[in-house]
Amino acid sequence: MEKVYGVIGNPISHSLSPLIHNHCFANENIVAAYHAFLVKKENLSLAVRGMKAIGIHGFNVTIPHKEAIIPYLDKVDPLAKEIGAVNTVVLRNDSYIGYNTDGIGFVRGLKEAIQKEKVEQKKVLIIGAGGAARAIYYSLLAEGFTNVDLANRSVERARQLISGSTYASRNFSNTYSLAEAEENLEQYDILIQTTSVGMSPRTEESPLTLEKVKKYTYVFDIIYNPFETKFLTLAKEKGCHIYNGIDMFVYQGAYAFQLWTGIWPDTEVMKKLVINRLGG
Repeated sequence: MEKVYGVIGNPISHSLSPLIHNHCFANENIVAAYHAFLVKKENLSLAVRGMKAIGIHGFNVTIPHKEAIIPYLDKVDPLAKEIGAVNTVVLRNDSYIGYNTDGIGFVRGLKEAIQKEKVEQKKVLIIGAGGAARAIYYSLLAEGFTNVDLANRSVERARQLISGSTYASRNFSNTYSLAEAEENLEQYDILIQTTSVGMSPRTEESPLTLEKVKKYTYVFDIIYNPFETKFLTLAKEKGCHIYNGIDMFVYQGAYAFQLWTGIWPDTEVMKKLVINRLGG
């Protein structure tokens, strides 16, 4: 019997998750199908109960449900609980268990991009303090990174993000306004841009000018459409190594697939599928 998986969100028609997961199921000869489900905020509780009732084996969660879904799950993985958001749900023994693969997906891509010894000791600046920044910050600390600072338009929000972490004892984090961050960029080995600035229709905008970034800094932007944001273009002009958000998207999906099936999928093929669909 065919197993059913999916992704819930609103909006959802733009999601590339069905593309990559249905390919992975076919590639691994797994009889399963992955669908996108439009779920409005007011219907979230009904949707989760209905999915369990009909035996949906697992699903991804995207905007605006990543935080709101937690009370409707039977269990939540410790890291997802720490982050305060779930993007992957697994059915085990008639229970829905929530995980967050966004942050660990990003960290996997970062480590593959840099491939240097003691990368965890590199000095990191995360730009933004929203849900993506929170997932990446907590996942970096969970992976042993010890020098991670945050810059945000609201410094207080950045402070709140840090103060909520039980991993904070492993890392003394500084918080900066965006203007303050501009003046301190030369001290960082890795920059991670997690805001929506640079995404269509704001493609000519960047959260920072990068005037003081040092050459050969590793610069990441979690946006992947457009492929190269203004932020990455500025970094490239300064001689930095640049990376968009495709790796994060692919690896968070790969971790979800592994949670559902026990199989690590072919991530290189997944990347090619996404790039081709986006016209890259």
